[in-house]
Amino acid sequence: PFAGSDRLHPDGRPRGAFRDSLRTVPDARNALTVVGSVLFPVAVVVAAATAAHPVSWVAAFLLMPIAQNRLFILHHEAAHRLLFSGRRINDLVGINLIGWLTFGTGGHGYRIGHIHHHRDEFGPKEPDFGLYARYPITTASMRRKHRRDLTGVSAFRIVRPRFQRLGETRHRRLTYWFLAGQALVLAAFWGAGHPWLYLLLWVLPWATLYQGLNRIRAIAEHGGMTRSADRRRTTHHVHQSLVARLVMVPFSVGYHLAHHADMTVPYRNLPRLHDALLDDGYVGDLEWPTYRSLWKALRSAETVAA
Repeated sequence: PFAGSDRLHPDGRPRGAFRDSLRTVPDARNALTVVGSVLFPVAVVVAAATAAHPVSWVAAFLLMPIAQNRLFILHHEAAHRLLFSGRRINDLVGINLIGWLTFGTGGHGYRIGHIHHHRDEFGPKEPDFGLYARYPITTASMRRKHRRDLTGVSAFRIVRPRFQRLGETRHRRLTYWFLAGQALVLAAFWGAGHPWLYLLLWVLPWATLYQGLNRIRAIAEHGGMTRSADRRRTTHHVHQSLVARLVMVPFSVGYHLAHHADMTVPYRNLPRLHDALLDDGYVGDLEWPTYRSLWKALRSAETVAA
């Protein structure tokens, strides 16, 4: 057990002046990050269309899920009301606009569900229980999951419910908002003179590669863990490599144990909290050296939860 330190409570939460220093939201820097993240997929499409070469189409298809993942992580930051210090601008940009772009409804459904996730991981209101519960699994089972992700089956299962309950006013309204968001994206492609690229470089990457990327990130966060008040038993801690940060866990979301130790810490300050958790002894020997080593354990009979 961890007894706490000058900087940390026994449960890993930062205390006192250290806690206060972690909670500043840098609005100007985050605004630049949002602009860059929105322009990233635009630049990918423009570059591919300008080159008009098979290699450029393949490169764009591979880059787009990375761009979409970055947008989703910013949406996640906004769900914690940490993207901007002002709630109105935080919700308008991070929840409404970016929520639209990430195949959502631009509403607060994800934010509400995600708070349940933080309050009681693997509890009765856990929204993502099916995504990372019941690990470790067999290699064959993992392959089936990846096959569903990469062939669009997982995406179909995500989108299908939006159209199955159109008879209910609330669900019909959310579906209309979902369609309005994608109509906005399609209009951007149409205005650029390449409407067919909406399917090729926006929908298909999200329906295939993004689903696979989202799964491996999610199980690296919580796969094989258990319900507990001790965040070290609910959330993995993985050493962060440059490639992982660029492709899968941008904006410090890979410091996930730190994020669950205190979900009120903005992403730019998570590395500082992460360092304190390591240096003060909270993490101990629970750090996975690489994501690959964790994924290998999750598709074997090894026990990954302490």
